[in-house]
Amino acid sequence: MAASEDNSSLFPIFILTIMALPLVPYTILRLFRAASKKTKAIHCQCSVCSHSGKYHKSIFKRISNFSTGSNLTLLLLWVIMGILVYYIKHISRETQPFEPFDILGLEPGASDSEIKKAYRRLSILYHPDKNPDPEAHKYFVEFISKAYQALTDPISRENFEKYGHPDGRQGFQMGIALPQFLLNFDGASGGVLLLGIVGICILLPLLIAVIYLSRSSKYTGNYVMHQTLSAYYYFMKPSLAPSKVVDVFIKAAEFMEIPVRRSDDEPLQKLFVAVRSELNLDLKNIKTEQAKFWKQHPSLVKMELLIQAQLTRESAFLSSSLQSDFRRMLELAPRLLEELVKIAVLPRSAQGHGWLRPAIGVVELSQCIIQAVPLSARKTTGGNPEGIAQFLQLPHFNETTVKKIARKKVRTLQELRDMTVEGRAELLTQAAGLSAAEAHDVELVLEMIPSITVEIACETEGEEGIQEGDIVTMYAWVTLRRGNGLIGALPHTPYYPFHKEENFWLLLADPISNDVWMSQKVSFIDEAAAIAAASKAIQETKESLGVGVKEISTAVREAVEKVKNGSRLIMGKFQAPAEGNYNLSSYCLCDSWIGCDRKTNVKLKVLKRSRAGTRGHVAEEGPADEGIEEEEEEEEEDYDDYESEYSDDEDDGKDKKSKLANGVAKGDSSSEGSGTDEE
Repeated sequence: MAASEDNSSLFPIFILTIMALPLVPYTILRLFRAASKKTKAIHCQCSVCSHSGKYHKSIFKRISNFSTGSNLTLLLLWVIMGILVYYIKHISRETQPFEPFDILGLEPGASDSEIKKAYRRLSILYHPDKNPDPEAHKYFVEFISKAYQALTDPISRENFEKYGHPDGRQGFQMGIALPQFLLNFDGASGGVLLLGIVGICILLPLLIAVIYLSRSSKYTGNYVMHQTLSAYYYFMKPSLAPSKVVDVFIKAAEFMEIPVRRSDDEPLQKLFVAVRSELNLDLKNIKTEQAKFWKQHPSLVKMELLIQAQLTRESAFLSSSLQSDFRRMLELAPRLLEELVKIAVLPRSAQGHGWLRPAIGVVELSQCIIQAVPLSARKTTGGNPEGIAQFLQLPHFNETTVKKIARKKVRTLQELRDMTVEGRAELLTQAAGLSAAEAHDVELVLEMIPSITVEIACETEGEEGIQEGDIVTMYAWVTLRRGNGLIGALPHTPYYPFHKEENFWLLLADPISNDVWMSQKVSFIDEAAAIAAASKAIQETKESLGVGVKEISTAVREAVEKVKNGSRLIMGKFQAPAEGNYNLSSYCLCDSWIGCDRKTNVKLKVLKRSRAGTRGHVAEEGPADEGIEEEEEEEEEDYDDYESEYSDDEDDGKDKKSKLANGVAKGDSSSEGSGTDEE
C-alpha cells in the first residue's frame, strides 16, 4: 500500500515535468518577442482613421487582442501548472520522512530521561484514554508510540542515527509515475479503465481527425474553398474587363453560404436605387436590365449590392443584419481577391503564360474595395486623364474638391505629391477650401503613399547571352520609399473596418499578347523574412557560379543592406522563347493604394541556339528597334467599361502595335534583359 501511495505521488510530478519542458522556454520566447516588438506606429495617423476607431486601443480591444486562442491556452496551461505545484507541495507535507526526535519535540542526541518525559507529556495529550478524538488516537499509535519505541530500543536508535531509519539501511526503491486508480483495480474497474483508455487514446483522436479532415478538405492553404477556386477558374476569361471582374468575384462559395433573408429585401431595394449607376445597366432598356438583374441568384444579387455599397460608401442603407453580412464580405475580400489574381496569372497557354488584363482588373478592384472608391471614378475625364479615383482615397476629398484643384492645373495625384509642402498647403486651404487641420490630414496620407522603383535584369546563369530554350532567371529589386520614412506600413483605409497590410504583385508580361510570363507577390512588412530570402538567393546563385567565399559574403552583405533600406529581391525563372526581340513590361501593382503602381519596360533579346553549343553574345547598344509589329487575332467581349491605365488595346479590334519607351540597357554585359521605370 505504501509503495502504491509513493507511485501515486510521483504521477503529478511526472505531469508537471512534461508540461514545464516545452511551456517554460515557449513562454520566455513569447515574452522576448513581445518586449522586442517595435512600438513605432505603422498605421495612418490622420484624424479620419483615428475617428474610425480601427486603431483605437480601448480596454475592450486590448482584452480582445490578448484573448486569442494561443494566449488563452498558454494562460490555462500555467494555471494547471500552478495547481500541480500546490498539490505536490501539499503531498510533500503529508509524506514527510519519519523523524522520531521531531515527533517527540526533542533535539537529536537527547537522553533517555528526556525521551521518557516527552513521551509522557504527549501521552497526556494524545492517548486514547485521555483524548477520544480518532485523529489523536491515530497520531498516537502511528507516530508517538513508534517514535518512542525507535528511540528507547538501543538497536533501533543506533540504526536511526546511522542510517536515518529505525530499521537500518534501506534498499533502493523504484516507483511508477501513475495514479493509484491505475495500479489498484479489480475486474469491474478494469473494464471501465479499458473503455476509458480506448475512448481517450483511440476514439477521441480519431473523432478529432475526422472532423478536421472533413472541414479542411473544403479549404485550401489560404482558407479559400476549393469550390471557389473551381468557379473562378471556370469564369476567368483572357479579355475580362475590370468592370466584369465583380461578376466573377461574387461567385465565391463563401458568399453563397451567407444567408439570404426576406427581411433584407427592402434595404436591398433602397441600396439598388442608390448604386444603380454603378451596375453597368443599359439606360435605354432600364426596365429590362433591372428585371434581368433581380432574376439572378439571390446570393449574387446581395453580394454585388454589398460590394457596391462599399465602393460608393452607401453602407448607411444597410440594416443591422445586412451590416454583419457586409462586414463578413469585407473580411473575406482580400484573400479571395488574392486567389483571383493567382487564377488570372495561372499558366494557360502552351508556353506556360497567364493572362494580364484580368490580373490588372482584379488588383484594381482590390484597390477600389480597400479605399471605398467606385470603379467609375477610374474613367478618364476632361481634366483628369487618369480619373479622379486617386484623389478620392485622400481624406476630405470629393468630386468638388478635385474640380477646384484641377483649375490650378493639378490633375494627377503625382502632380500634387511633387509640389512643395508650402505650395500644397496653400493649394488645399485656398483653392480647395480645406481647413488647416484637413490639409494636415491630407499631408499625412500623402506621406504614407509609397513610391515604387523597379530594377530588372534577365540572364542565363553562367552563360553569355540568352538563347532560345534557355532557362532565364529574372532578378528584380523592388524599392519602396515614403515621405515619412517608413518601409512596412498599414495603408490609409478609413472605410475598411479591418487591418489590411500592403501587398504588391510583380508581373512580367507582354501587353501586346496579354501574356503574363512570371508573377510573384511582394510584401514589405516582414523585414527578417526578406533578409533571409535575399541572403539565401544571393548565396545559392553565387555558389552555382563558382564564386569565392569572400565575394559571396560581400554580395550577401550588400543584399542585406539593400533590404534594410527598403528593397526586396524578387527572383523568377522562365523558359526563353523563340529567337527575336521582345518588348516586355513589368507591372508592380499595389492591392491597397490607387495610383502608386509602377510600369517598367523590359527589353529581352533571344539569340538563335548554336548547333555547336557555343554561346555567342551579341551586345545590345541602346534601345531596341521601334516599330516592331505583331499581328494577332484575339476574341474581344462587348462591354462598356472604363479604360485601365495599363490597357494598350484598341476598341476597333484592328492590328495592334507597340513602341518601346526610351530605355537604356543595364551596364551589366552579361544581361540581355533590362528594364526602365515608367509612370
